[in-house]
Amino acid sequence: MRHALIAAGLCLALPALAQSQAATFQIKTLTPETALAAAQAAMASCRAHGYQVGVAVVDRSGLTQVFLRDRFAGAHTVDVATNKAWTAASFRTSTLELAAESQPGRPMSGIRSTPRMLAVGGGVVIEGGGSIYGGIGVSGAPGGEADDACAKAGLKAIADTIEF
Repeated sequence: MRHALIAAGLCLALPALAQSQAATFQIKTLTPETALAAAQAAMASCRAHGYQVGVAVVDRSGLTQVFLRDRFAGAHTVDVATNKAWTAASFRTSTLELAAESQPGRPMSGIRSTPRMLAVGGGVVIEGGGSIYGGIGVSGAPGGEADDACAKAGLKAIADTIEF
């Protein structure tokens, strides 16, 4: 009898709890100017090292906000930088970390077959103040670590404006 009363009480309380939850939520997004500032800083960092790159900034949904390609950056940098940024935003993890965690034989190796997923350094999550804003991806420097360093320079340039 006691269990029946508890169950009946829960049945009455659950609809009230469900109705009290918000039906919508708010997200923060980068302004185009902030996304552009991050991309320009990443490109400037790579240029300072003599690298010709492409830089993409995507929003939290993976949609491109900004893309910059230096004069002599390879044609592949357009897709590669964008997919690195998309991967970082989608998985909410840097692509350098994903490269290590998704090696063959590792538990996460299967994610490499996900369309657009690119597990090589150069994609970094843009986050601050408890919010994920998107991702930045760099392609064209000699190696994923160099791409990653340029992407982080882009983050550093906007850190004060997005509540890191």
